[in-house]
Amino acid sequence: MARIADLTARDLMTTDVETASPDDDVSEVLGRLARADFNGFPVVDEAGSVVGIVTQHDLVGLFQTKERTLWIPVGFPPFLETLTYAVDVSWDDLDLGIDLLRNTNRPISEVMTADVVTVGPDASLDEILDRLADEERDINRLPVVDDGALVGIVARQDVVRAIRDERRSTRSP
Repeated sequence: MARIADLTARDLMTTDVETASPDDDVSEVLGRLARADFNGFPVVDEAGSVVGIVTQHDLVGLFQTKERTLWIPVGFPPFLETLTYAVDVSWDDLDLGIDLLRNTNRPISEVMTADVVTVGPDASLDEILDRLADEERDINRLPVVDDGALVGIVARQDVVRAIRDERRSTRSP
């Protein structure tokens, strides 16, 4: 592996990226996230262009109300997997089931973040760190885009792992 200071997005990125389509249903994407080892997907159109990003936070936000916390399983129809999330809900206003049904067939394009922060494959580690450490946005993953098409993704853990590996290699005898 290259020296840490010389790393680029190309060196850090995962190229086998699981994506969502803008037309995918909320319930389908939530089920896929339940089985994934990560908590978000780039949303890619038919041309392969990144048009958004959707995270568990975006989806769980559909079911937020106000006063108290209720842990609910999101595994009954139409959802195929069981997830447990803390959802703020007033015990006097338990319309959570209605929220689930109301949002089931909703397309991801209505809930995704459309203003996606991306990097190119030649982005330096400093550029990647600047984007991941953005003080206004909580960014956990950066889609890597080349000529408008998704070619990979760099997650915070990829950067942390690279730094850890370099530190270990410089300490080894």
